[in-house]
Amino acid sequence: MEARAVRTIPQGACWQYEPKWDGFRCLLWRDRDKVDLRSKSGEDLARYFPELVEAALQLKTDAFVLDGEIVVPRGKAFSFDDLLQRIHPAASRVRKLSRETPAIYIAFDLLSTAQDKTLSAQPLAKRRPVLEAFARKLFKSNPAFRLSAATTSYARAKQWLAQAGGGCDGVIAKRLDLAYQAGNRDGMQKIKNFRSADCVVGGFRYATHSVSGKKVVGSLLLGLYDRGGLLHHVGFTSAIKREEKLALTEKLEALVAKPGFTGNAPGGPSRWSTERSAEWCPLKPKRVVEVAYDHFSGDRFRHGTSILRWRPDKSPKQCTFDQLKQKAADPMKLLD
Repeated sequence: MEARAVRTIPQGACWQYEPKWDGFRCLLWRDRDKVDLRSKSGEDLARYFPELVEAALQLKTDAFVLDGEIVVPRGKAFSFDDLLQRIHPAASRVRKLSRETPAIYIAFDLLSTAQDKTLSAQPLAKRRPVLEAFARKLFKSNPAFRLSAATTSYARAKQWLAQAGGGCDGVIAKRLDLAYQAGNRDGMQKIKNFRSADCVVGGFRYATHSVSGKKVVGSLLLGLYDRGGLLHHVGFTSAIKREEKLALTEKLEALVAKPGFTGNAPGGPSRWSTERSAEWCPLKPKRVVEVAYDHFSGDRFRHGTSILRWRPDKSPKQCTFDQLKQKAADPMKLLD
């Protein structure tokens, strides 16, 4: 079941609202002594989360299919960085992290039980009460499983969206009158907050293609200052109009100078890096751009950003982490 991205929360009696969890979407299937964890793209996640496989085998029922999210708690929030670290090729490393940063499974739908193999064909209005009964009976003695909050209150959904952060990055709206919509986006919508931030352009990468036979900028590397005055790389934007690339490239090339970033820099050692991603040009911290973003965690923008406007009126030193601070809801309070 896929979600269609929309800008506003839909209203009406046919909608149920849930927090949009910032983790790995996962279908969890158990049949007697077999457990399968499957990502949205069909990848096998069981080898990376052995503690969830073990926890699923401890549930006092031998057949079910859950739809939910894998998250890793850290304090009063969920850490996507810790979650990413769990995807590691070495089995010994996976076992070590399963003890140090154990994951939990947040269930928000129930598709099959030992008593009803065709539950997914029922509308959500009937599936949700069955899920709640399933959770009351089985999750209480198994802390690795939690039930996601849900509401039909539009006002409550608006509150969740306003307080997004810390592991909840928006709101999911689901049609109460539809069966589980596998493989399409007709029954579920996702709504995120889009905020803006002023960032220093601390570097850039060239595009893989040229314009009029000349190398042009492909993406801008964004930076923010900490309280100690260090400029940290926090993300990128590649939303540069083609007709602006030649002129922008000339302006940026005139500012090329080391170090660019004086704190965390792009292209550092990482198993996610490629040769191309490590190649970047450092800039003098002179240019400021305002970008729109949807989620900031682990001291960086989780996704690419879009350019709103250039800010020649803004001093680079004013571009600090403080502008991104917000009061986020405690995600653990949205679980039963």
